[in-house]
Amino acid sequence: MTKSEPKRSGLAAVNAAGKCATSAEPDDDVSAESGCPSQSAHVKANVMKQPSRESTHRRNTECEVYDDGTNTFFWRAHTVTVLFILTCALVYVTLLEETPQDTTYNAKRGIVASILVFLCFGVTQAKDGPFTRPHPAYWRFWLCVTVVYELFLIFILFQTVHDGRQFMKYIDPKLGVPLPERDYGGNCLMYDPGNTTDPFHNIWDKIDGFVPAHFLGWYIKTLMIRDWWMCMIISVMFEFLEYSLEHQLPNFSECWWDHWIMDVLVCNGLGIYCGMKTLAWLSMKPYQWQGLWNILTYKGKIKRIAFQFTPYSWVKFEWKPASNLRRWLAVLGIIFMFLLAELNTFYLKFVLWMPPEHYLVLLRLVFFVNVGGVAMREIYDFMDDPKFHKKLGQQAWLVAAITVTEFLIVVKYDPNTIMLPLPFFITQCWFLGIVLIFGWTVWRFFFRDITLRYKETRQRKQEVPADRDRPLGNGSTATPSGRSKLNGSSETVRQRKS
Repeated sequence: MTKSEPKRSGLAAVNAAGKCATSAEPDDDVSAESGCPSQSAHVKANVMKQPSRESTHRRNTECEVYDDGTNTFFWRAHTVTVLFILTCALVYVTLLEETPQDTTYNAKRGIVASILVFLCFGVTQAKDGPFTRPHPAYWRFWLCVTVVYELFLIFILFQTVHDGRQFMKYIDPKLGVPLPERDYGGNCLMYDPGNTTDPFHNIWDKIDGFVPAHFLGWYIKTLMIRDWWMCMIISVMFEFLEYSLEHQLPNFSECWWDHWIMDVLVCNGLGIYCGMKTLAWLSMKPYQWQGLWNILTYKGKIKRIAFQFTPYSWVKFEWKPASNLRRWLAVLGIIFMFLLAELNTFYLKFVLWMPPEHYLVLLRLVFFVNVGGVAMREIYDFMDDPKFHKKLGQQAWLVAAITVTEFLIVVKYDPNTIMLPLPFFITQCWFLGIVLIFGWTVWRFFFRDITLRYKETRQRKQEVPADRDRPLGNGSTATPSGRSKLNGSSETVRQRKS
């Protein structure tokens, strides 16, 4: 899944005898401590190391990347082929197809055609990101989709509230109508003795399609973040946000056991656990890549095709938020943007009048699944090594812009809901939490560092007089003067000569 793969055309090929190359994507902490598979001398002798920019700059959490250099038809850019097919399609529409007289239909078709042409350009010409599996064009496609989605959000942002909601009818005629009122929360008894037929009916009512969705969502988020603590903090913090904002959105009102048992422990916790197990497997598995036509057996070919959908290599994310102020603020910013994106999911449905089961809601989640991993990798690279990665990655930049734009749409379309004041006791809790975080930040990165520097300076000053008064072997005392040291050494030489 790294940049290195599309550049394989410049690699020296290995003998077709089937020597495979162990590779570790710059995505993987596959160092000796983390279980990086060691290569035999025989394999190393037959594999050329990849001469990419990434291979010359490798952090201690990354393994070397090796490949056999195979560059097949599958990996080529096909820019001329795509241009030829696109031109043929446009010629057919222009000369052979009769243009309908329906203005609305023509407008929709023109917008879709414009988007498709842009996607064709981006898939063949856009800059590659950090991932290349299953194919670099796949990630370039999602980069272009990100641009299209951000432009769509900007368009919605610049409409009036009424026009923006009615515009959704052009996408789906069923949209553009207010959502019906629903009853959330309700009876929160886990065991209802009043219901003799099924006393556990409240639990069964909560088990629906959102349970596997929660599990799968947090499994994928764990693969993006690659840190157990950050995932658990985001999971717990979102439940606190639901408690705090249930007076604004009714669907945030859930039973206590739905918050902490069903969501945090069962769905989210199990998804995070499975995600961490998958990360451990990805960091330990050997990354050996060989051209498909260089593999002799059918079983080997099928296995190679299946592993095409796994990372090209791997790197472990070591966030280390307490190591310095830059990383601490970066981790806080990541958590904040994650929580804001989660809230946008619910608020956008509310202000744009989209029912939870609508396919646009699902498409948005699929979109973030595909772009979130790339964005997190680019953010980590920018935070971890700013000297090499001098600017924030393109996907991370767009995802941040999308998150902010979605929130601005919510603020513009329903300011009355978003500005409903928090209950006083909830305000106190959040104020206390912010004060604690701010106080710890000041103590850890300012007062503590100043205190440590003062102690080190004082200790050095105390060590200097002690060294000055320490007696030497000839009965004299040590002096800091360089000339005295030379004189002392010359006297010792004269004594030896005598």
